[in-house]
Amino acid sequence: MENETRNGNIPQPIRDDGAGWWDLGPRDVMRDLENPDMLVSPSTDAGSLPNMKFSFSDTHMQLNHGGWSREVTVRELPIATTIAGVNMALTPGGVRELHWHQSAEWAIMLVGRARITSVDQNGRNFIADVGVGDLWYFPPGIPHSIQGLEEGSEFLLVFPDGNFSDLNTLSFSDWFAHTPKDELSANFGIPTSAFAHIPNHQLYIYQGTVPGPIESQQVADPQGTIPLSFTHLLLAQKPIVTPGGTVRIVDSSNFPISTQIAASLLEIKPGAMREMHWHPNNDEWQYYISGTARMTVFAPNGTARTFDYRAGDVGYVPFAFGHYIQNTGDKSLWVMEIFKSDSFEDVSLNQWMALTPHQIVQSNLKVGPELINALHKEKLFIVKNPGYSHYLRTDI
Repeated sequence: MENETRNGNIPQPIRDDGAGWWDLGPRDVMRDLENPDMLVSPSTDAGSLPNMKFSFSDTHMQLNHGGWSREVTVRELPIATTIAGVNMALTPGGVRELHWHQSAEWAIMLVGRARITSVDQNGRNFIADVGVGDLWYFPPGIPHSIQGLEEGSEFLLVFPDGNFSDLNTLSFSDWFAHTPKDELSANFGIPTSAFAHIPNHQLYIYQGTVPGPIESQQVADPQGTIPLSFTHLLLAQKPIVTPGGTVRIVDSSNFPISTQIAASLLEIKPGAMREMHWHPNNDEWQYYISGTARMTVFAPNGTARTFDYRAGDVGYVPFAFGHYIQNTGDKSLWVMEIFKSDSFEDVSLNQWMALTPHQIVQSNLKVGPELINALHKEKLFIVKNPGYSHYLRTDI
Protein backbone atom coordinates (compact mmCIF):
# COMPACT_ATOMS: atom_id res chain seq x y z
CA MET A 1 0.00 0.00 0.00
CA GLU A 2 2.82 2.39 0.87
CA ASN A 3 4.65 1.65 -2.38
CA GLU A 4 1.47 2.34 -4.35
CA THR A 5 1.08 5.66 -2.54
CA ARG A 6 4.64 6.69 -3.31
CA ASN A 7 4.70 5.65 -6.97
CA GLY A 8 3.92 9.13 -8.27
CA ASN A 9 0.47 8.35 -9.63
CA ILE A 10 -1.27 9.67 -6.55
CA PRO A 11 -0.85 13.37 -5.62
CA GLN A 12 0.95 14.04 -2.37
CA PRO A 13 0.86 17.10 -0.06
CA ILE A 14 4.44 18.05 -0.86
CA ARG A 15 5.29 21.48 -2.29
CA ASP A 16 8.14 22.01 -4.76
CA ASP A 17 10.15 23.71 -2.01
CA GLY A 18 10.02 20.51 0.05
CA ALA A 19 7.33 21.56 2.52
CA GLY A 20 4.92 18.81 3.53
CA TRP A 21 5.17 15.02 3.52
CA TRP A 22 3.54 11.84 2.23
CA ASP A 23 -0.11 11.18 3.06
CA LEU A 24 0.01 7.48 3.92
CA GLY A 25 -3.31 7.24 5.75
CA PRO A 26 -6.91 6.92 4.61
CA ARG A 27 -7.82 9.56 2.05
CA ASP A 28 -10.13 10.43 -0.82
CA VAL A 29 -7.75 10.56 -3.78
CA MET A 30 -10.46 11.72 -6.18
CA ARG A 31 -11.14 14.71 -3.95
CA ASP A 32 -7.43 15.53 -3.85
CA LEU A 33 -7.24 15.34 -7.64
CA GLU A 34 -10.12 17.82 -7.86
CA ASN A 35 -8.52 20.19 -5.34
CA PRO A 36 -4.77 20.38 -6.11
CA ASP A 37 -4.44 23.89 -4.62
CA MET A 38 -6.02 22.76 -1.36
CA LEU A 39 -3.84 19.64 -1.15
CA VAL A 40 -0.70 21.62 -1.99
CA SER A 41 -1.47 25.23 -1.23
CA PRO A 42 0.64 27.93 -2.88
CA SER A 43 3.32 29.31 -0.56
CA THR A 44 1.54 32.67 -0.82
CA ASP A 45 -1.54 31.32 0.99
CA ALA A 46 -1.64 32.38 4.63
CA GLY A 47 -3.99 32.59 7.59
CA SER A 48 -7.23 30.79 8.16
CA LEU A 49 -9.82 32.12 5.73
CA PRO A 50 -13.06 30.12 5.89
CA ASN A 51 -14.20 27.77 3.15
CA MET A 52 -15.40 29.54 -0.01
CA LYS A 53 -16.37 26.54 -2.09
CA PHE A 54 -19.24 24.08 -2.10
CA SER A 55 -20.44 21.70 -4.79
CA PHE A 56 -24.07 21.12 -5.67
CA SER A 57 -23.03 17.47 -5.95
CA ASP A 58 -22.63 17.42 -2.16
CA THR A 59 -26.16 18.65 -1.47
CA HIS A 60 -29.38 16.78 -0.74
CA MET A 61 -31.43 15.93 -3.86
CA GLN A 62 -35.15 16.64 -3.47
CA LEU A 63 -36.67 14.11 -5.90
CA ASN A 64 -40.23 14.50 -7.13
CA HIS A 65 -42.35 13.08 -9.93
CA GLY A 66 -41.77 15.86 -12.43
CA GLY A 67 -38.23 16.87 -11.52
CA TRP A 68 -35.72 17.52 -8.78
CA SER A 69 -34.05 20.33 -6.85
CA ARG A 70 -31.01 20.89 -4.64
CA GLU A 71 -29.79 24.02 -2.91
CA VAL A 72 -26.75 25.77 -1.44
CA THR A 73 -27.58 28.08 1.46
CA VAL A 74 -25.68 29.20 4.58
CA ARG A 75 -26.39 25.71 5.91
CA GLU A 76 -24.00 24.29 3.29
CA LEU A 77 -21.69 27.32 2.80
CA PRO A 78 -21.83 29.45 5.98
CA ILE A 79 -19.88 32.39 4.56
CA ALA A 80 -22.44 32.90 1.76
CA THR A 81 -24.78 35.20 3.67
CA THR A 82 -25.99 37.37 0.77
CA ILE A 83 -27.07 34.75 -1.80
CA ALA A 84 -28.69 31.31 -1.82
CA GLY A 85 -28.82 29.17 -4.95
CA VAL A 86 -31.10 26.37 -6.13
CA ASN A 87 -30.31 24.00 -9.00
CA MET A 88 -33.57 22.59 -10.37
CA ALA A 89 -34.67 20.37 -13.25
CA LEU A 90 -38.14 19.71 -14.64
CA THR A 91 -39.18 16.83 -16.87
CA PRO A 92 -41.12 17.47 -20.09
CA GLY A 93 -44.38 18.72 -18.61
CA GLY A 94 -42.95 18.81 -15.07
CA VAL A 95 -44.26 21.78 -13.06
CA ARG A 96 -42.76 23.89 -10.28
CA GLU A 97 -46.16 24.62 -8.90
CA LEU A 98 -47.80 28.04 -8.61
CA HIS A 99 -46.07 29.76 -5.69
CA TRP A 100 -44.49 32.95 -4.41
CA HIS A 101 -41.60 33.93 -2.14
CA GLN A 102 -40.73 36.51 0.49
CA SER A 103 -37.51 36.95 -1.50
CA ALA A 104 -36.87 38.01 -5.10
CA GLU A 105 -36.09 35.19 -7.56
CA TRP A 106 -33.46 35.52 -10.33
CA ALA A 107 -32.75 32.61 -12.68
CA ILE A 108 -30.72 31.49 -15.67
CA MET A 109 -31.73 28.58 -17.93
CA LEU A 110 -28.90 26.02 -18.25
CA VAL A 111 -30.44 23.23 -20.34
CA GLY A 112 -33.64 22.89 -22.38
CA ARG A 113 -36.67 25.18 -22.31
CA ALA A 114 -39.45 26.08 -19.92
CA ARG A 115 -42.61 28.16 -19.77
CA ILE A 116 -42.98 30.70 -16.99
CA THR A 117 -46.16 32.44 -15.91
CA SER A 118 -46.84 35.27 -13.49
CA VAL A 119 -49.34 37.92 -12.43
CA ASP A 120 -48.21 41.17 -10.79
CA GLN A 121 -49.81 43.13 -7.96
CA ASN A 122 -51.91 45.09 -10.42
CA GLY A 123 -53.39 42.00 -12.06
CA ARG A 124 -51.25 42.14 -15.21
CA ASN A 125 -50.23 38.69 -16.42
CA PHE A 126 -47.01 37.46 -18.04
CA ILE A 127 -46.49 34.22 -19.99
CA ALA A 128 -43.18 33.47 -21.75
CA ASP A 129 -40.98 30.62 -22.97
CA VAL A 130 -37.31 30.68 -21.92
CA GLY A 131 -34.33 28.79 -23.38
CA VAL A 132 -30.64 28.29 -22.67
CA GLY A 133 -28.99 31.51 -21.47
CA ASP A 134 -32.28 33.30 -20.84
CA LEU A 135 -32.91 34.98 -17.48
CA TRP A 136 -36.01 35.68 -15.47
CA TYR A 137 -36.67 37.75 -12.36
CA PHE A 138 -39.71 37.88 -10.12
CA PRO A 139 -39.85 40.56 -7.39
CA PRO A 140 -40.66 39.46 -3.82
CA GLY A 141 -44.26 38.38 -3.36
CA ILE A 142 -45.06 38.08 -7.08
CA PRO A 143 -46.70 34.69 -7.84
CA HIS A 144 -45.32 32.53 -10.64
CA SER A 145 -44.88 29.02 -12.02
CA ILE A 146 -42.32 27.14 -14.16
CA GLN A 147 -43.03 24.19 -16.48
CA GLY A 148 -40.67 22.09 -18.57
CA LEU A 149 -41.36 22.04 -22.31
CA GLU A 150 -40.79 19.17 -24.76
CA GLU A 151 -37.10 18.65 -23.95
CA GLY A 152 -37.38 19.34 -20.22
CA SER A 153 -35.26 21.95 -18.48
CA GLU A 154 -32.56 22.61 -15.90
CA PHE A 155 -31.89 26.02 -14.39
CA LEU A 156 -30.23 27.91 -11.57
CA LEU A 157 -32.41 29.95 -9.20
CA VAL A 158 -30.79 32.71 -7.15
CA PHE A 159 -32.24 34.45 -4.09
CA PRO A 160 -30.73 37.58 -2.42
CA ASP A 161 -30.64 36.00 1.06
CA GLY A 162 -28.17 33.32 2.06
CA ASN A 163 -30.62 31.90 4.61
CA PHE A 164 -33.38 31.43 2.05
CA SER A 165 -34.55 27.89 1.27
CA ASP A 166 -36.71 27.21 -1.76
CA LEU A 167 -38.52 24.59 0.31
CA ASN A 168 -39.67 27.41 2.59
CA THR A 169 -42.01 28.89 0.05
CA LEU A 170 -45.66 29.93 -0.17
CA SER A 171 -47.32 27.33 -2.37
CA PHE A 172 -50.64 27.26 -4.18
CA SER A 173 -51.54 23.69 -3.15
CA ASP A 174 -50.38 24.22 0.44
CA TRP A 175 -52.70 27.19 0.97
CA PHE A 176 -55.69 25.24 -0.32
CA ALA A 177 -54.75 22.23 1.83
CA HIS A 178 -54.68 24.41 4.96
CA THR A 179 -57.88 26.37 4.40
CA PRO A 180 -61.25 24.98 5.58
CA LYS A 181 -63.35 23.87 2.61
CA ASP A 182 -66.30 25.99 3.69
CA GLU A 183 -64.04 29.05 3.50
CA LEU A 184 -62.87 28.01 0.05
CA SER A 185 -66.53 27.65 -0.89
CA ALA A 186 -67.30 31.15 0.38
CA ASN A 187 -64.30 32.66 -1.36
CA PHE A 188 -64.99 31.19 -4.81
CA GLY A 189 -68.78 30.98 -4.65
CA ILE A 190 -69.04 27.26 -5.41
CA PRO A 191 -70.08 24.19 -3.34
CA THR A 192 -67.55 22.56 -1.00
CA SER A 193 -67.87 19.40 -3.10
CA ALA A 194 -65.81 21.11 -5.80
CA PHE A 195 -62.78 20.85 -3.49
CA ALA A 196 -63.16 17.15 -2.66
CA HIS A 197 -59.97 16.12 -4.47
CA ILE A 198 -57.58 18.98 -3.83
CA PRO A 199 -54.08 17.96 -2.59
CA ASN A 200 -53.69 17.62 1.18
CA HIS A 201 -50.06 18.81 1.12
CA GLN A 202 -47.64 20.98 -0.81
CA LEU A 203 -46.89 19.53 -4.27
CA TYR A 204 -43.72 21.63 -4.85
CA ILE A 205 -42.89 19.83 -8.13
CA TYR A 206 -45.34 17.54 -9.91
CA GLN A 207 -45.72 15.83 -13.29
CA GLY A 208 -48.05 17.58 -15.71
CA THR A 209 -48.62 17.29 -19.45
CA VAL A 210 -46.42 19.15 -21.91
CA PRO A 211 -48.23 22.41 -22.69
CA GLY A 212 -49.20 23.34 -26.23
CA PRO A 213 -47.80 26.31 -28.17
CA ILE A 214 -47.59 29.49 -26.14
CA GLU A 215 -50.27 31.09 -28.30
CA SER A 216 -52.73 28.45 -27.08
CA GLN A 217 -52.08 29.37 -23.46
CA GLN A 218 -52.31 33.14 -23.65
CA VAL A 219 -54.93 34.55 -21.28
CA ALA A 220 -56.52 37.87 -22.28
CA ASP A 221 -55.94 40.39 -19.49
CA PRO A 222 -58.20 43.46 -19.15
CA GLN A 223 -55.52 45.07 -16.95
CA GLY A 224 -52.97 44.97 -19.78
CA THR A 225 -49.38 43.70 -19.78
CA ILE A 226 -46.61 44.25 -17.26
CA PRO A 227 -44.57 47.43 -17.91
CA LEU A 228 -41.16 45.79 -17.27
CA SER A 229 -40.40 42.37 -18.73
CA PHE A 230 -39.66 39.55 -16.29
CA THR A 231 -37.23 37.97 -18.80
CA HIS A 232 -33.92 38.92 -20.43
CA LEU A 233 -32.08 37.20 -23.32
CA LEU A 234 -28.54 37.21 -21.93
CA LEU A 235 -26.83 35.33 -24.78
CA ALA A 236 -28.42 37.71 -27.31
CA GLN A 237 -26.73 40.58 -25.48
CA LYS A 238 -23.62 41.90 -27.25
CA PRO A 239 -20.64 40.81 -25.14
CA ILE A 240 -17.59 42.78 -24.10
CA VAL A 241 -14.86 41.06 -26.12
CA THR A 242 -11.46 40.87 -24.44
CA PRO A 243 -8.15 39.20 -25.36
CA GLY A 244 -8.98 36.33 -23.02
CA GLY A 245 -12.70 35.84 -23.48
CA THR A 246 -16.07 37.53 -23.27
CA VAL A 247 -18.13 39.29 -20.59
CA ARG A 248 -21.87 39.89 -20.48
CA ILE A 249 -23.00 42.16 -17.65
CA VAL A 250 -26.66 42.29 -16.62
CA ASP A 251 -28.18 44.50 -13.94
CA SER A 252 -31.02 46.99 -13.59
CA SER A 253 -29.50 49.19 -16.30
CA ASN A 254 -30.35 46.64 -19.03
CA PHE A 255 -32.78 44.35 -17.15
CA PRO A 256 -34.77 47.01 -15.29
CA ILE A 257 -36.99 44.71 -13.22
CA SER A 258 -33.90 43.08 -11.63
CA THR A 259 -33.42 45.53 -8.77
CA GLN A 260 -31.90 43.09 -6.26
CA ILE A 261 -29.58 40.93 -8.40
CA ALA A 262 -26.73 41.93 -10.71
CA ALA A 263 -24.54 39.45 -12.57
CA SER A 264 -21.92 38.87 -15.21
CA LEU A 265 -21.48 35.83 -17.43
CA LEU A 266 -17.80 35.16 -18.11
CA GLU A 267 -16.22 33.08 -20.84
CA ILE A 268 -12.55 32.66 -19.90
CA LYS A 269 -10.52 31.00 -22.63
CA PRO A 270 -7.72 28.46 -21.97
CA GLY A 271 -4.64 30.22 -20.64
CA ALA A 272 -6.66 33.30 -19.65
CA MET A 273 -7.85 34.72 -16.34
CA ARG A 274 -10.42 37.09 -14.91
CA GLU A 275 -8.03 39.87 -13.96
CA MET A 276 -7.19 40.66 -10.33
CA HIS A 277 -10.01 42.82 -9.00
CA TRP A 278 -12.55 43.35 -6.24
CA HIS A 279 -16.15 44.51 -5.91
CA PRO A 280 -16.91 47.67 -3.92
CA ASN A 281 -20.64 47.09 -3.49
CA ASN A 282 -21.26 43.56 -2.19
CA ASP A 283 -20.13 39.95 -1.81
CA GLU A 284 -19.74 37.81 -4.94
CA TRP A 285 -21.52 34.45 -5.32
CA GLN A 286 -20.20 32.35 -8.20
CA TYR A 287 -21.65 29.46 -10.17
CA TYR A 288 -19.32 27.40 -12.38
CA ILE A 289 -21.12 26.19 -15.50
CA SER A 290 -18.30 24.36 -17.32
CA GLY A 291 -14.53 23.97 -17.23
CA THR A 292 -12.02 24.06 -14.36
CA ALA A 293 -10.61 27.02 -12.45
CA ARG A 294 -8.54 28.21 -9.52
CA MET A 295 -9.10 31.32 -7.45
CA THR A 296 -7.04 32.94 -4.73
CA VAL A 297 -8.98 35.17 -2.33
CA PHE A 298 -6.95 37.93 -0.67
CA ALA A 299 -8.21 39.29 2.67
CA PRO A 300 -6.99 41.81 5.27
CA ASN A 301 -4.04 41.16 7.59
CA GLY A 302 -2.00 39.24 5.04
CA THR A 303 -4.41 36.33 4.69
CA ALA A 304 -5.12 34.47 1.46
CA ARG A 305 -6.46 31.09 0.38
CA THR A 306 -6.60 29.31 -2.97
CA PHE A 307 -9.47 27.11 -4.16
CA ASP A 308 -10.12 24.91 -7.21
CA TYR A 309 -13.50 24.82 -8.98
CA ARG A 310 -15.27 22.77 -11.61
CA ALA A 311 -18.74 22.56 -13.18
CA GLY A 312 -21.53 22.60 -10.58
CA ASP A 313 -19.45 24.29 -7.89
CA VAL A 314 -20.38 27.43 -6.00
CA GLY A 315 -17.66 29.94 -5.12
CA TYR A 316 -17.86 32.94 -2.81
CA VAL A 317 -15.83 36.10 -2.24
CA PRO A 318 -16.65 38.48 0.64
CA PHE A 319 -17.20 42.18 -0.01
CA ALA A 320 -14.07 44.01 -1.26
CA PHE A 321 -11.74 40.98 -0.99
CA GLY A 322 -9.26 40.80 -3.89
CA HIS A 323 -9.39 37.79 -6.21
CA TYR A 324 -8.93 36.45 -9.74
CA ILE A 325 -10.38 33.46 -11.62
CA GLN A 326 -7.88 31.42 -13.66
CA ASN A 327 -8.87 28.89 -16.33
CA THR A 328 -6.84 25.76 -15.52
CA GLY A 329 -8.20 23.59 -18.32
CA ASP A 330 -7.94 23.23 -22.08
CA LYS A 331 -11.51 24.40 -22.82
CA SER A 332 -13.35 27.64 -22.20
CA LEU A 333 -14.40 28.22 -18.60
CA TRP A 334 -17.94 29.55 -18.18
CA VAL A 335 -18.83 31.07 -14.83
CA MET A 336 -21.45 33.44 -13.41
CA GLU A 337 -20.55 36.23 -10.97
CA ILE A 338 -23.70 37.15 -9.02
CA PHE A 339 -24.33 39.98 -6.54
CA LYS A 340 -27.06 41.15 -4.20
CA SER A 341 -27.23 44.57 -5.85
CA ASP A 342 -29.01 46.57 -8.53
CA SER A 343 -25.71 47.32 -10.29
CA PHE A 344 -22.55 45.50 -11.34
CA GLU A 345 -19.40 47.17 -9.99
CA ASP A 346 -15.77 46.11 -9.91
CA VAL A 347 -12.35 47.70 -9.42
CA SER A 348 -9.47 46.52 -11.64
CA LEU A 349 -6.07 46.30 -9.93
CA ASN A 350 -4.33 46.95 -13.27
CA GLN A 351 -6.45 50.00 -14.08
CA TRP A 352 -6.06 51.45 -10.57
CA MET A 353 -2.28 51.21 -10.85
CA ALA A 354 -2.26 52.69 -14.38
CA LEU A 355 -4.25 55.72 -13.26
CA THR A 356 -2.15 56.36 -10.15
CA PRO A 357 1.03 58.49 -10.29
CA HIS A 358 3.81 56.13 -11.33
CA GLN A 359 6.22 57.30 -8.67
CA ILE A 360 4.03 56.14 -5.81
CA VAL A 361 3.33 52.78 -7.46
CA GLN A 362 7.06 52.20 -8.04
CA SER A 363 8.06 53.23 -4.52
CA ASN A 364 5.25 51.20 -2.94
CA LEU A 365 6.11 47.97 -4.80
CA LYS A 366 9.82 48.62 -5.40
CA VAL A 367 9.44 47.91 -9.12
CA GLY A 368 10.87 49.50 -12.24
CA PRO A 369 9.41 50.73 -15.53
CA GLU A 370 8.84 47.20 -16.87
CA LEU A 371 5.65 46.86 -14.81
CA ILE A 372 4.59 50.50 -15.24
CA ASN A 373 4.83 50.25 -19.04
CA ALA A 374 2.66 47.12 -19.06
CA LEU A 375 -0.28 48.72 -17.22
CA HIS A 376 -3.61 49.47 -18.94
CA LYS A 377 -5.77 52.54 -18.32
CA GLU A 378 -8.81 50.66 -19.66
CA LYS A 379 -10.43 47.84 -17.71
CA LEU A 380 -9.53 44.52 -19.35
CA PHE A 381 -11.86 42.15 -17.39
CA ILE A 382 -10.22 39.00 -18.82
CA VAL A 383 -6.52 38.89 -19.71
CA LYS A 384 -4.43 36.45 -21.70
CA ASN A 385 -0.68 36.89 -21.69
CA PRO A 386 1.07 34.08 -23.63
CA GLY A 387 4.16 32.88 -21.85
CA TYR A 388 2.99 34.25 -18.51
CA SER A 389 -0.18 32.25 -17.91
CA HIS A 390 -0.69 29.55 -15.28
CA TYR A 391 -0.02 26.13 -16.76
CA LEU A 392 -2.89 24.08 -18.14
CA ARG A 393 -3.73 21.22 -15.78
CA THR A 394 -4.14 17.76 -17.29
CA ASP A 395 -4.43 15.85 -13.98
CA ILE A 396 -8.01 16.92 -13.11
